[in-house]
Amino acid sequence: MAKVSRRNILRGTAAGAVVAAATPTQSASFGNPDEPPQGAVNTKGNPASLTDPGPQNPAIAGQFPSAQFPPPTDVSDMPLFWASFNNAPKRIQNGGWARQVTQFDFAIAETISGVDMRLTAGGIREMHWHLAAEWGFMTYGNCRVTILDEMGRASVADVKEGDLWYFPAGLPHSLQGLGPDGCEFLLCFDDGKATEYNTLLLTDWLAHTPPEILAENFGVPVETFAKIPLHQLYIFQGTLPGPLAADQAAVKGQLGFPPHPFTFSLGSSAPTRQTKGGEVRIADSNNFTVSKTIAAALVTLRPGALRELHWHPNADEWQYWIKGKGRMTVFDSGPRAVTMDFNPGDIGYVKRSNGHYIKNVGDTDLQFLEVFKSSYFADVSLSDWLTHTPPALVAQHLNIDPATLAKFPNNKPEVMPE
Repeated sequence: MAKVSRRNILRGTAAGAVVAAATPTQSASFGNPDEPPQGAVNTKGNPASLTDPGPQNPAIAGQFPSAQFPPPTDVSDMPLFWASFNNAPKRIQNGGWARQVTQFDFAIAETISGVDMRLTAGGIREMHWHLAAEWGFMTYGNCRVTILDEMGRASVADVKEGDLWYFPAGLPHSLQGLGPDGCEFLLCFDDGKATEYNTLLLTDWLAHTPPEILAENFGVPVETFAKIPLHQLYIFQGTLPGPLAADQAAVKGQLGFPPHPFTFSLGSSAPTRQTKGGEVRIADSNNFTVSKTIAAALVTLRPGALRELHWHPNADEWQYWIKGKGRMTVFDSGPRAVTMDFNPGDIGYVKRSNGHYIKNVGDTDLQFLEVFKSSYFADVSLSDWLTHTPPALVAQHLNIDPATLAKFPNNKPEVMPE
């Protein structure tokens, strides 16, 4: 009989481990790389494994098919990167309403907070300023915006659907809905913790300043301020303003108007990139000079089209989904890959340098905003990287023939098909 020793036992155990590692009980397959595999493939013909007999809300569950049945390529988890204005409480006043999603509600969103606001025709968002910069995107109607810069130069402009404005931190401004039906717009602040409900308001400041100081400051009798509001107005119903030219003439001072406009027509600008699959329009400090801390892209995908696999090296991406139905998978180290579904009014968030793609899964155009806390827009295309790396090196990574690699898009299409 062979002599049994601790060394022989350890040698045999190690050999067994090598054999076990070389012959896994469940091998990975194309499109399903993980061990154990993810998703419905695990059911092995046992349909009861997919049922959900417990308490549920079908109206909500139906909005997230990718959460109910994720693709088998999903793996692990990551912080929730979906939020929505659709379930954000509204602050309703006579003249309009506002609702917001900040980092308090949406933990992953560190760099941008968002507000959805509606103003009636004549409705006024009272004169105020913020500790953060404000970037606005018009989603409906018409609005008049005013701002005063630090040199004392005033600007008054009318904006329509698809237009932007940018108000640097600390500069005072106002917003008013125009006819025929006021407006609705998205606001983004360059601070995830910034809240629309905690702004520096004109009425608040005057109500909390001694009347004699107000009289001395403005050079008028104390009685001038006897009827000022003692509580903030925030949003209130006003009368429609007169012609734009009259307001512009009324505010012009000796220094004239600001050298660069605080508004920009993104929706009607020429596409930065246009393919069969859709188009991309970009607004950053290169073409919207005053916008020093927020850059954005307005992306439109045709039915079935794809916002190509890419990542952003310079900033987190805060998304606002305007219309259509989309699906996004986000990839991080680990590996971690999670897929979520998005609908109008939803918000997405992708951390800087995390890979992702967006697919139009509806039968109408999909449109969404990509917003960044940055002075410029930047992205890295996966296809562009692979086609600008020596083909032999890429072929060894992917087991794909170099001749096939040569067919990959090498011009950073952004939207597929080209």
